[in-house]
Amino acid sequence: MALITWTAEQYGTNVGFADDEHKILFDKLNKLYDLATSGAERAAIGAQLDDLIAYVVEHFAHEEREMLAKNYAAFDAHKAEHTALIGICADLQKKFHAGEADVTEEVGQLVKGWLDSHIPTFDFGYSSTIG
Repeated sequence: MALITWTAEQYGTNVGFADDEHKILFDKLNKLYDLATSGAERAAIGAQLDDLIAYVVEHFAHEEREMLAKNYAAFDAHKAEHTALIGICADLQKKFHAGEADVTEEVGQLVKGWLDSHIPTFDFGYSSTIG
């Protein structure tokens, strides 16, 4: 069952690349969530975790390049949000691969909550600047 579903009404920024990348990000998160909550092998969960985190880093870098190119006024606050999530993800990734943490329902809900807050609060703000 999907943890998070992209809809234009809830998550659409009207910025083509961002909406397309958010859909991919949601798909990767849902796949990780499904693996983690269905008792999949640890190696499969780890591979999906790595794939999701690599994609998040790539997506954030793309957004940041676009914001900088358009001199987006709220860039620093937006980048700080990205940096904070990447730190949380990197810590989880390190602990997961060391056998010190698992990807759980709570981890999925944390990321969903972050996206539910970040996209409307931060990403909607750049739609008129970089769209």
